[in-house]
Parts: sequence; C-alpha cells; structure tokens
Amino acid sequence: MQNKKTIFVCCGTGCQASGSMKIYQTMQKIISKLDLDVEVVADIKKTGCHGLCQKGPLVHITPQEITYIHVKTTDVQEIIERSIIKDEVIDRLLYFDKQQNAKIQSKNDWSFEKKQFRIALRHCGCIANDSIDDYIAKGGYQALEKVLKTMTPQEVIDEIRKSSLRGRGGGGFLTGLKWSFAAKAQGDIKYVICNGDEGDPGAFMDRSIMEGDPHTVLEGMAICGYAIGANRAFLYIRDEYGLAVENMKKAIADAHARGVMGQNIFGSGFAFDAEVVRGGGAFVCGEETSLIHSIEGSTGEPTSKPPFPANQGLWGKPTIINNVETWANVPVIISKGADWFASIGSEKSKGTKVFALVGKINNTGLVEVPMGIKLREIIFDIGGGIEKKRKFKAVQTGGPSGGCIPESKLDLPIDYDSLIAEGSMMGSGGMIVIDDRTCMVEFARYYLKFLSEESCGKCVPCREGIKSMLKILNDICEGKGQEGDIELLEEIGSMVKANSLCGLGKTAPNPVLSNIKNFRDEFEAHIKDKRCPAGVCKNLTKLYIDQEACIGCGLCAKSCPTAAISGEKKQPHVLDEAKCINCNSCRERCAVDAIRVH
Repeated sequence: MQNKKTIFVCCGTGCQASGSMKIYQTMQKIISKLDLDVEVVADIKKTGCHGLCQKGPLVHITPQEITYIHVKTTDVQEIIERSIIKDEVIDRLLYFDKQQNAKIQSKNDWSFEKKQFRIALRHCGCIANDSIDDYIAKGGYQALEKVLKTMTPQEVIDEIRKSSLRGRGGGGFLTGLKWSFAAKAQGDIKYVICNGDEGDPGAFMDRSIMEGDPHTVLEGMAICGYAIGANRAFLYIRDEYGLAVENMKKAIADAHARGVMGQNIFGSGFAFDAEVVRGGGAFVCGEETSLIHSIEGSTGEPTSKPPFPANQGLWGKPTIINNVETWANVPVIISKGADWFASIGSEKSKGTKVFALVGKINNTGLVEVPMGIKLREIIFDIGGGIEKKRKFKAVQTGGPSGGCIPESKLDLPIDYDSLIAEGSMMGSGGMIVIDDRTCMVEFARYYLKFLSEESCGKCVPCREGIKSMLKILNDICEGKGQEGDIELLEEIGSMVKANSLCGLGKTAPNPVLSNIKNFRDEFEAHIKDKRCPAGVCKNLTKLYIDQEACIGCGLCAKSCPTAAISGEKKQPHVLDEAKCINCNSCRERCAVDAIRVH
C-alpha cells in the first residue's frame, strides 16, 4: 500500500491548452483497463498550475517524486508501463535545468523552485482542484473552525492586523485595518467580495489560485465574514476565466454539502453563503467601486471616495473587497499565527507575493517568493535569465499601470515601498521581462493604448489626458516626434496622476514616466535622430546584414516576405533596403545575430 503511486496531471488553463485533459483521460482509461488502480495506483488527480507553465503539460508522480514535462498523449502508455509499473524513470521526459546543467528528476529540485516560498499557492499542483476532500486532508477549513469555536470576531481582526498582511490586489492597504473599519461600521447587512477580475495583460496569478485551490478562497472569505459580521459573499470573476468560474461554483456547492458553508457552520450559529458573478469585461471593473456598481447591475464606473466601501459599499452597505491572493493567505495566518507570517518578508511588506513571470525569459510561469527578494534573484535564479542569451534591459512590474525598472536597479528588493519609489508598483503581480530588442517608447505606447481603450471616460483628466499622451507617443513612434514632446508627456502625465478619479487614471502614466526617467535616450533618438535603436518602429528602422557575422545559413532569406535578402549558401547574404519592410522576421530567425540596425 505504501508504494502505491499518485499521479498529478496539471489541468490548469495553460496545460489544458496543450492537451492535458486528454492526457488525464487517457491515463484514467489505460489504468482502469489494466486494473492498476487496485494494485499500483492510489489515485490520478487533475490539479491546478504546477508553476513552470512553459514546460507543460506536466505530470508528477509520488512517492517516487518524478516530474515529466511536455507530456503528450503518446507518452502516456510508456509512463504507465515504465514509471508506474516498473518504477523506471524516463530520461527524455525530464526537465533539463540549465543552471544545474543536468536533467532533474523532481520539480522540487529545479532551480526554478529553490528560492520560492509557497503560501497562497501552497496547494496548487498537489491536490485535485475539484476535490473538497483533498483540501480538507491538507488541513482545509480547520482555520474557519478555529475562529468559530475559539476566537471572537475582534480577535480574528487583531490577528490579521498583527500579521501585517497587505492587500495583494495592487494598493497594498493593510487588510486587518480595512476589516476593522467594516466591523465598526453601522449596518444590519454587510458583504464580503472577492475581486477576481484580473485584467492585466500577461497576469494569471488569481486565475491559477481559483482554478487550483478554490476552497482556500472561500475559507478566507468566510473567516472575514465572521470577523466583520457579514453573512453573504460575492466572487466577481473575470468573464474569460471559464475554468475558474466552474471550479469556484463546484467548491461552493461542495462546501454546502459538507456543512462548511450555509447555516450554523460547525454548530456555531454562524451562517455564510457565497455566489459567483461573471465580470463585465472591463479593466476598470478591477477598481473596487466600479466592481461594486457592476455587481449591482449598473455600468462599471468608479465613484469618488470617501465614502469607502468598508463603510458604504455594495447596495450602500459596509463591504470588504480583497483580491483572490489576499483571501488565500488568510487561512494560513489563522492556522500558523500572525507571528509566523510576519517573520517572512521585509520590514513593511510581510509574507510572500505571487508573480506571473512572463516575457523574454527562459522560465515562464507562476512564482511565489518572500517579500524583499531582489529582482535579480527572480529573473536570473528563478527565471533562468533572458531567453536566446540576449541582454536584459528592463522589467515591468504592476501590469499596464506599472513602471519599467532598468538593469541598474536589478538589486532592488521587491516590496511595496521600493517599487513605488522607483516609479512602478506591485500591482496584482504581473512581471514582464524585457530584452534589448524591445523599444521602450513603443512599449510605453502599447500599454497606454490599452489603458486609453479601458478607461471608462467618466473623468476628464483620465479620458483626455491619456488620449493626448497616446497621440504624442504615436507621433514619436511614427517619426513625427518634435522637440518638447518629452517635456509635454511629463507635464500631462503629472496632471493625469494628480487629478484622475480612480486608480486607473492615477497610475496610467507610470509606464510612460518611468520609461522617460530610465530610457530618455531612446525617446531622444526617436525625436532628434529619427531612429529606433531597438529596430522596432518601422518608420525609424533600417536593417543591414553584418558581412563578418553572417554564416550564409539562409534562414533570413527564407523568412523574408518581400525577397529582400539574397546570397549563396554558406556565403554572407545581402539585404536590399529598398525592398525591406522592416518586419523583423529575419532578425527573429537569424541564429548568429547578424541582422543589425543602422
């Protein structure tokens, strides 16, 4: 019995896109046919995200601690015959760890994992994502039982305050302090809301928690409900997150069936219920007052504060809104204690933070690290450095409203205050790594365009200010920039930050202002020299082939859509600038970096 295997198949959204559900179903079918479930296999579990999304679909086998990457349905038979029945390791399916220069058997020993510390993600990848039994087996709902049987509401709030947990949704406001406001607010009805409207491009932290460990979110919300005197909750989930919606709805139904949600929970007399609300599809609905209006059935637009939702929120009643990751931390704090949680992280930023590590990096995926860790450690130790051995240029934190941090700041500690001091922000946890082939003017333009489209348009500073900044950036990228444009961007950006109604407008200029601060020379090259140093802006780019570097492989010529490149095999090629449309396909294909920018 002790040698029975448990097979964990990642069935988060990313791995499902690569066919992991078919892998899971094929394993079930073959194992059932062979009757291995009786003799050899304890269980096959479909889980949430394991972390290293780039290598999915992932299959992990215990107790042997074997992790296989890029698994295909055609690999399933071999995995069962060799690893499940014969206890063999299939070398070709193991992960090659470049930092260790070796193939590693277990994901727990990957360099990607070594500096991580999982609290919010503690169950993701190691429990069945649709099983309340798995959650309970890991200690789930014990924290809720603890507060209902042994703690007063005020003691719960005091414990959360003592932990110094800050909201993980972007603002970083002290969670316990916010709860204390709602607890003291007058009202016969109070509400709890989970903000699962994760709208940042490239972000998937909250989605992964809801997909992989939905009960931890419910438990955290129920604990808050008891603390502030609320009996009803809403989970506002981004409409595109179909799997998260499905898993959260099932979790609610299962929690009712097991008596940890509904009436008289744990015989305490406390009642708590939750329901899922599909998001309205607007980025601005991530802002708490916009989110509230959307739940109420109104247009998702912000309103000025005060009053704050903790005093007057949903339907005019005291309301606590925290994001998914914040809720996931609450049960652990109650179970292990505020002192334990506060011992992790930096002086003013306690605990851990989950990041979606994406961009020009070798190890793309979901990571959770202690607050205070340096950017360098995340990007090079966990992330494995820049892909294709290119040079690191910057990293953007905080999503579309965040700023870009340059190479000179790689030793910056990751915490709320340090990032703000550098003109960026923590945000919900997006982290986009940028290499030397990224144009920082175009990068800022791209995010400002996104924000201009997502602005609700209610207030003039945001609506007109962002539009004006975008026009200037469009002109600069098209070669129409003028002297004074940089100063004008700074002036308008400062005005938008100071006068916008909600957080979207107040932070929208960040990518522009931080890029001007750290990469002003690129803006000046676009305006004064009419040249894009990164070779991205087509009107400002001229490419050529370095004759000494070219090896004549012909890959560039094959990828060129206008036949602008010619040359004999194994001889240096030539690029006809008159035919070149600066699509950069040749630069992407060149293996020796012989395509250069004038």
